[in-house]
Amino acid sequence: MANTSSGQEQKWRRATRLVRGGTERSSHGETSEAIFLTSGYVYDGPAEAEARFKGDAPGFVYSRFGNPTVAMFERRLALLEGAEACKATSTGMAAVFASLMAQLRAGDHVVSSRALFGSCLYIVSDLLPRYGIEVTLVDGTDLAQWQAAFRPDTRCVFLESPSNPTLEVIDLKAVSALAKQCGARLIVDNVFATPLLQPAMDLGADIVVYSATKHIDGQGRCLGGAILSSQAFVDDELLPFLRHTGPSLSPFNAWVLLKGLETLELRVERMCTNALTIANFFEACGEVENVLYPGLESHPQFALAQRQMSAGGTVVSFKLPGGKAAAFDFLDRLQLIDISNNLGDAKSLITHPATTTHQRLEPAERAALGISDGLLRLSVGLEDAEDIKDDLAQALRR
Repeated sequence: MANTSSGQEQKWRRATRLVRGGTERSSHGETSEAIFLTSGYVYDGPAEAEARFKGDAPGFVYSRFGNPTVAMFERRLALLEGAEACKATSTGMAAVFASLMAQLRAGDHVVSSRALFGSCLYIVSDLLPRYGIEVTLVDGTDLAQWQAAFRPDTRCVFLESPSNPTLEVIDLKAVSALAKQCGARLIVDNVFATPLLQPAMDLGADIVVYSATKHIDGQGRCLGGAILSSQAFVDDELLPFLRHTGPSLSPFNAWVLLKGLETLELRVERMCTNALTIANFFEACGEVENVLYPGLESHPQFALAQRQMSAGGTVVSFKLPGGKAAAFDFLDRLQLIDISNNLGDAKSLITHPATTTHQRLEPAERAALGISDGLLRLSVGLEDAEDIKDDLAQALRR
């Protein structure tokens, strides 16, 4: 079979794109995508080398710039997202940082939601100001705060939806419309929703970033990240930054992530079903003080989540009365669910955000974000939902 053309891929439906998108077979005709574990490439002569470096001839020049296996992963993810272009990175945080720094200069202004993963919050609130970039943080669920924060010099908007770990859902269409009024680009960290549950670009995002470590790998094997946007942004602004700073994805990790994409839809569908079951269990359970899940009617942005997402996601956050002591006691009693700060994994994982992912924040900052000492974040996996419930129930009872 010949390598697939772009025209064929565009006609495929989502499940087919996840399995076959971007595949480039070598002359050996391998079934599984090949791993090109090479740092460099050879040329037929100096003229070809010159042409490739100038961009006048196709082909790879160095795996920090591009690699055949990595390129297959980028193409497949771009097809899934509906983006013109994708560039893979070594980690999700490398993707977040590059998506911002590739386009920002001293004197620019950024508006960001306040409810962010700890490392994302560190980038926008600590790192960007060091480079002379002013940042305004807002309550992402309050459109009036977004509107008041925009200025003529606002260059970028950054947000997570749903947010980590309190699962706030932000109106992407509304924020995008406000950003466009001043010519700012909207960057959406879509990792909790995945490309399957929330079509961020259709909702107005200019740039979408992922930690591929999460659902895309989904089995706790390797790190990776991705940035998706227009071809113009990738070619003119992102590529020069990535080439010269070097947060490149390894070919082996790209191959693992390609394998992860093949089963992404099946895994996320099952995990969402399990997560809704667990969220309903918590709501009916007298031992839990509060449950946060976008698929529950009790969620503050339930109506928005219904419009913007096709399911509630794979993560459930919940609060236990009794603070840190009660949370730690509960965690110590779990027998099936693992304590880990990763998420989107085939295995159910749970973490205490106040002492892990958001521990560097001051108590008052955590309180403002709704991250209490009794809050726990559960990434629901692929186990039988009844076994997950049994483990949670015995830990709560005891």
